Amino acid sequence: MSGPAAGTAHAATTTDVVCLGESMVTFLPSQPGRLADVPSFGRGIGGAESNVACALAAAGHRAAWVGRVGADGFGDHLVETIAGYGVDTSAVRRDPDRPTGIYFRTATDRGTGAHEVAYYRSGSAASAMSPANVPYEELFAGRILHLSGITAALSADCLALLRELTAPRPGRPLVSFDVNHRPRLWRDGDAGVLLELARRCDLVFVGEDEAEEAWGIVGAEAIRAALPEPSVVVVKRGSAGATVFASGLRPGPRSSNAGGAEDAPGPRSTEGGRGEEALGSRPAYAGKADSAAGGAEDAPGSRFTEAAQAARGDTVTVVPALRVDVVAAVGAGDAFAAGFLSATLRGLPVRDRVRHGHLMAAAVLTVPGDLTEPPARDHADRLVALDDGAWGRLRLGPGWTAADRAHEEVRTP
Repeated sequence: MSGPAAGTAHAATTTDVVCLGESMVTFLPSQPGRLADVPSFGRGIGGAESNVACALAAAGHRAAWVGRVGADGFGDHLVETIAGYGVDTSAVRRDPDRPTGIYFRTATDRGTGAHEVAYYRSGSAASAMSPANVPYEELFAGRILHLSGITAALSADCLALLRELTAPRPGRPLVSFDVNHRPRLWRDGDAGVLLELARRCDLVFVGEDEAEEAWGIVGAEAIRAALPEPSVVVVKRGSAGATVFASGLRPGPRSSNAGGAEDAPGPRSTEGGRGEEALGSRPAYAGKADSAAGGAEDAPGSRFTEAAQAARGDTVTVVPALRVDVVAAVGAGDAFAAGFLSATLRGLPVRDRVRHGHLMAAAVLTVPGDLTEPPARDHADRLVALDDGAWGRLRLGPGWTAADRAHEEVRTP
């Protein structure tokens, strides 16, 4: 199949989220220090998109991962491990000629200068993904298609694939895009293509730091001005929390899940003056005609104005981050995206979507690896429902997801 057919039907959708991207075997250090000094490594898995799929499946959603791995033992390990989280891996393709990617990393925080990552992914099976060899019927089978900017950096064919998948077309599922800027993967330094891709999507996750590094854009409002087309832009601001610009979002048709009304992604009214947008009032892809296009205020990098915000119908929601006793700062961004998508599928208000993202991230931050069991849904819902004061006092440490009641997690400094 050389490309997606126009008007792909979703009436029989049985998958909530389909995630496409490269997953690799990761080797985790047995102790802190330079890669040159670490004596041994433990084996794990790593991949932004497969991390999201695993977290969503663990949270009770039907998630699928689509990728390409080698016909080797590392490929076997990846597919078996990801499937072990409850993820559908039936659309994963095996490449007999190219290897599965692997990488080594140090134990230090990714944001510090001491952090080292050694990738062995050049020429990997995943880098050969292209519009000519991916299963479009599986990619478009879910309510949400989740992509990441990492894939675009792997090869020219991978970039062509993302351009194909983000192109507007009838019947396209809601397209979620995590910018995930990785400078080391962009050999020519031209990460501006990530801005192009993000503008073609419906829901975008981007960190303030990566927007400045990749595009030279500073501040949440300026980021929204540079991304006028997406219905929802989630700007991650580190310890300051997250700011969401929302003008409506509908995650595809209702699936056949018997989960009841909580899974209906239709409109919800604003509650309690918290400023949540009723997501569900726009089609999954409105295109430039329905966005605030046509004004100079929407040019990438230009000044965000109240007029532009009003033209888009934006509701702006700011949600503080949690205080977390961090064990390892790896995988939190993927977990945040999974939490936000999970709550989006349930039709929750924007504030609650962000809080679920923070809680999923906190679950990963308090364990050594990229993946962990998320909090039980009722446990997370109780925490999300806390008033602003109690949310601000919340502090989460290792083992918090196993607590029986939300008040056990509320600790004052």
